[in-house]
Order: sequence, then C-alpha cells, then structure tokens
Amino acid sequence: MGFNKFGLTVILATLSSGVFAKDITGTWQQIDDKSGAPKALIQIRKEANNTYTGKIIKVTPLPGYTPRERCNDCPAPYSNTPILGMDVLKGLTQQANQKLYNKGSIIDPLAGKVYSAQAKLNESGNRLTLRAFMGVSSLGRSQTWIRQHN
Repeated sequence: MGFNKFGLTVILATLSSGVFAKDITGTWQQIDDKSGAPKALIQIRKEANNTYTGKIIKVTPLPGYTPRERCNDCPAPYSNTPILGMDVLKGLTQQANQKLYNKGSIIDPLAGKVYSAQAKLNESGNRLTLRAFMGVSSLGRSQTWIRQHN
C-alpha cells in the first residue's frame, strides 16, 4: 500500500499546521478578564532577536465608553504615545516547551503600569493565556487572547 500525492499533501499540510499552531505570531483578540468583553486586536510579530512583540491594531470600546487615545500616565518611552499602534507587549521569549513564553513585559495603557508577562499557548494554537504580574506570577492577572483567522 503506497502513498499517493494527495495522501502526502494531506500529511504535509497537517504537519505544517501543527508547526504554525506553536507560534504566537498573528492577530489576537484581547478579552478583558473582568468584563469578558473584547478590548483590542493585538498583532504579535517575531523580532530579529527571536523575541515577540505585540502591537495594538484596533481598539474595541465597550458601548457608551469613549476610549482614551493616548497613554497619558505612562512612563517613558510610552508617555503621551497614541494607544492605537503602540507596542504593548515586548520581549516574550519562547521556551523549550514551545507553548510557553516568558521574560516579557506588557503595559496597561489605561493605568500607565508596566508588568512582567508570560504566556501559554493552548494545544490547538487558538488561545493564548497571557499572565501579567509584578514580582510574583501568582499575584498577577490572566487574560485570554483568541487567535483571529484572516
């Protein structure tokens, strides 16, 4: 029983989709951990130094709420930076377990605070659990980000 070209193509497509699922590059819907509502679209890219950076590409305001346009209370280099287009996630490093990322930082542009960040990609590659914390990870907060397929 031999493989035909179709069977080989299906196997290669399956294997390569698993490879893509292990990477966090792409567009993610940030879900607010308090309200459960969508907050923003974040585009994550891989940098030349093999770290990951996430930029806000769309803000999703809650009904009746006018979103802030600039990061007013943020430390340098974020001071007075437009929130739309801001790199809010920086320095995430993929670990040997390819679903774990750590050593990053994330800024909350509404509170003006910078937190340490780590993330875990689920098995399907469609959900990213991002944990932001100061000092000890167990004292932080987690958000779920959902991969957006274009």
